[in-house]
Amino acid sequence: MGRISPRRLGRLMRHKRVRRKVRGTPDRPRLVVFRSARHIYAQVVDDTVGHTVVSAASTERVFGELAPSGGNRQGAQALGRLLAMRAVENGITRVVFDRNGYFFHGRVKALADAAREGGLVF
Repeated sequence: MGRISPRRLGRLMRHKRVRRKVRGTPDRPRLVVFRSARHIYAQVVDDTVGHTVVSAASTERVFGELAPSGGNRQGAQALGRLLAMRAVENGITRVVFDRNGYFFHGRVKALADAAREGGLVF
């Protein structure tokens, strides 16, 4: 194993701190976001049983028709709309947002705002 960079270590510490309080339930599952340099991923998780209820990723074939890249705000907005649409189809309207230790700006904020516009409440 290599050394963890201070930047990643900070994110992991923020992630652990947030996860102490944020739990997904069957009525209100957790919407978790993961981002890399080129892609962004989001899923709705019921933590009581540990199941992913709905997911969306910028690596999906369907996503290529919505936005050219997942590494920018436009891609994150498209992914947020796609995830919200899938969640509403499955009867999920209320979620708890888990930013996964990332700061709430840029792509993470764009995804959250688009998910809210798509019908999710958090």
